[in-house]
Amino acid sequence: MGDHHIAPRSTGRARAGGAHGPDLSGTVARVADGDQEAFATLYDAVAGPVYGLVLKVLRDPAQSEEVAQEVMVEVWRTATRYRRDQGSVMTWVMTMAHRRAVDRVRSEQAATDRELRTARRESTPAYDQVSEEVTVRLESEQVRRCLRSLTDLQRQAVTLAYYQGYTYREVAASLSVPLGTVKTRLRDGLIRLRDCMGVNA
Repeated sequence: MGDHHIAPRSTGRARAGGAHGPDLSGTVARVADGDQEAFATLYDAVAGPVYGLVLKVLRDPAQSEEVAQEVMVEVWRTATRYRRDQGSVMTWVMTMAHRRAVDRVRSEQAATDRELRTARRESTPAYDQVSEEVTVRLESEQVRRCLRSLTDLQRQAVTLAYYQGYTYREVAASLSVPLGTVKTRLRDGLIRLRDCMGVNA
């Protein structure tokens, strides 16, 4: 998953003025109901700003792409938790992106510190260190595992659309299938991802 490069395409597609476009709170409500096209609309509005914010924190394009992908998956998974009275959709998403970026910085620092301690001791890492590392990586591993549970066609469509930032038509052209088929694959694949991750709509 780490060698997908979505940022240039997604930032190019997302408009900086996305908050002045569609009613994002209404869009999130439809995403919470499993509306895949609403998620595509939301993606277009926030993916670019998300990547830009994450990049400012991490200063590493490759890691920023990965974290931005994780944020968009989290937006899909947690859309039911958004509350209009607690702020705008953009604020909600950007807060989520900032938290994940900071978490990544901390986990990278923690990993570096653990490596240094391990090198000094030249011994097997203590149980709590292993547990911490597993916890840090759990969600990312869960996303990868759940992606593997999709059919090949669903996984290809989801990867192209949401991890590489392709439009529906670009996905259809890339996979040489009708546009309607792409939409069906994406909808079914994303719903299956949500079910695999145990998210209750």
